[in-house]
Amino acid sequence: MSLSTQVSKGIRLLSVLALVGLALSMPERPTQAVELADRVSAPPTPASPHAACDPDQTQASGAIYRICMPSLPLPFPPWNHDLVVFAHGYVSPTASVAIPEDQLTLPDGTSIPDAVTMMGYAFATTSYYTNGLAVQQGLADLVDLVDIFKAAHPDTNRVYLIGASEGGLITALAAEQHADVFNGGAMALCGPVGDFRQQVNYFGDFRVVFDYFFPGLMPGDPITIPQSLMDNWDTYLAITVTPALSNTANAISVTQLLSVTQAAYDPLDATSAITTISGLLWYNVFATNDAKAKLGGQPFDNFTRVYSGSLDDAALNAVVQRFTADTPALSAIQAHYQTVGRPHIPVATMHNTLDPIVPYWHEILYQNKIGAQGAALMHYNLPVSRYGHCNFDAAEVQVALTWLINFRFKVFLPVVLRQ
Repeated sequence: MSLSTQVSKGIRLLSVLALVGLALSMPERPTQAVELADRVSAPPTPASPHAACDPDQTQASGAIYRICMPSLPLPFPPWNHDLVVFAHGYVSPTASVAIPEDQLTLPDGTSIPDAVTMMGYAFATTSYYTNGLAVQQGLADLVDLVDIFKAAHPDTNRVYLIGASEGGLITALAAEQHADVFNGGAMALCGPVGDFRQQVNYFGDFRVVFDYFFPGLMPGDPITIPQSLMDNWDTYLAITVTPALSNTANAISVTQLLSVTQAAYDPLDATSAITTISGLLWYNVFATNDAKAKLGGQPFDNFTRVYSGSLDDAALNAVVQRFTADTPALSAIQAHYQTVGRPHIPVATMHNTLDPIVPYWHEILYQNKIGAQGAALMHYNLPVSRYGHCNFDAAEVQVALTWLINFRFKVFLPVVLRQ
């Protein structure tokens, strides 16, 4: 994206938010002492045309963090003493621990650090000290990151948390558990905020139904993934899985698979069905073993599930593989991965209505939880009518930020996003 285009986007965002953001003020919150001796230098930070980013450094946990400050001349604002922290989404457990650079850019090309700093906010993010399932680990590293920032910038006022996908769940949990740290508000994008156990079952259900319609195509079974498949997934997908899905002789099986699992696809884009199936199989391949290890057991359970939507549901339910979840895994999910719907700071959520990875029904479940807790006014959901996972543009993120910041003035803006 060109510099002029980036500046244009920044001016558009600034025109809506800057006056409100600069007008807000809040007493400084005392910070906890931070042991900076444990933080060591890391490789140089990628260049950003607008944000002045310090060299990446390492937290005591081993996570890598990055801090960026506003650096543009007038008429762009100086630092407004507020901080925006970004919680990234899922990263393959086979990858090295690093800040996922691809997640710092919106699908329309907008740089998240640039968009934040152009509005006068500081920006910070962390890799988390582990990949794969990292909800609890990521939350701890994000809280620590705020302490690091405030040790260097004790005049910080508000801290906002924005998270996407797995980071969206982290953000929703932070709004319930760490409102004193993220005192400005939280924005959870495309996250499994409604029911994490149902998200686990959604991945597992997809694999068992896939195996029913495409028996023997995938090695291993839905709850035990061979290391060889993980090591060679891209090749296996291209040579074995995708051709089977593209074969016209299997079109009815593909249709039934999507019907039974209710996995989203774009009916106007014939390729989206394969994109959906490939994406969900990726999570089965790379997330299953890691989740079992971190949850202390196998979390998928379909022992009593009744599947429907095929041409012969009786045959499907008689033959499909059945699994029972381990009690320790379910206990871990209930204790550490489920929202309760009681945020102590304003929370904006945004979700694609045709999200194939983290279905939109999470938003309905989350709104029901919040309503049951009497906290409906603390929450604003923005559905975006588009296929894809976390498929938003800068203008749509701007709407959620506007609500979050204006919350302090009790200004509630009903907005209908473009189709």
